[in-house]
Amino acid sequence: MSEVWTPLRLLEWTTRRFADAAIDSPRLAAQILLAHALHIDRVQLYVQHDKPLGPEELGRYRDLVKRRLAGEPVAYLTGRQEFWSLPLAVDARVLVPRRDTETLVEVVLDQQIDRSAPLRIADIGTGSGAIALALARELRNAQVVATDRSAEALAVARDNAARLNLAVELREGDLLGALADGERFDVIASNPPYIPSGDIDRLAAEVRREPRAALDGGADGLDALRLLVAGAAAHLVTPGGLLVLEHGFDQGAAVRALIDATLVFQPAATRSDMGSQPRVTFARAL
Repeated sequence: MSEVWTPLRLLEWTTRRFADAAIDSPRLAAQILLAHALHIDRVQLYVQHDKPLGPEELGRYRDLVKRRLAGEPVAYLTGRQEFWSLPLAVDARVLVPRRDTETLVEVVLDQQIDRSAPLRIADIGTGSGAIALALARELRNAQVVATDRSAEALAVARDNAARLNLAVELREGDLLGALADGERFDVIASNPPYIPSGDIDRLAAEVRREPRAALDGGADGLDALRLLVAGAAAHLVTPGGLLVLEHGFDQGAAVRALIDATLVFQPAATRSDMGSQPRVTFARAL
């Protein structure tokens, strides 16, 4: 008789296999992929835990497991990643939005107390649109502009904005180059490339599958951050315009120093992410 595979048995086997391969959160990855293969939600995996699965279902799941073991991110395999409770479509054209980046959204919302104000916000290097769309949902009266140098990334962000029915103006251009001369914003936010070039090939396999241009921050990881700090003041309302930048866990002091050296911002501060790592540095224009 052929071997019988149920959701529970598959989850147990895959969790062990992923753990042996040093894949992060092996049980969660197995659950997400199996639910995706079966076209159900994760709760239903346990409701149907003893249901025998057919060859077609097993084939879909086997393919996903093989691809995950080969280094493809779970989000690329399912085509979906949740960010700020928004179901975002993602693929290999964009970075996978991460929970750490939600810290940036929190900083903006904490600093802008009046959520009903008609703010102008620029999200520089938007990728899938995660930051811009989260802020557009929370700040309904805000005008949100999202830029990216990648036309392919903007296509993903455009599809996400349309599906979520959130108004975001999308512009193609490198960093602040997509903003018009003299154009001013209440908030400039960015999750730019900040991985040192020499570190990228040592990253986890799934991270190396993401667009290198969205990861590579130059020799010390600060190239894009330097350009953003140097040019942001010309595009912020004064006084009080807010600059908010994500960076690596070990770059907070360097980013604060860059901001403070301009002499056009109040002293910069850094907030830690959910893992207690310094992640987002911010300051207001004088």
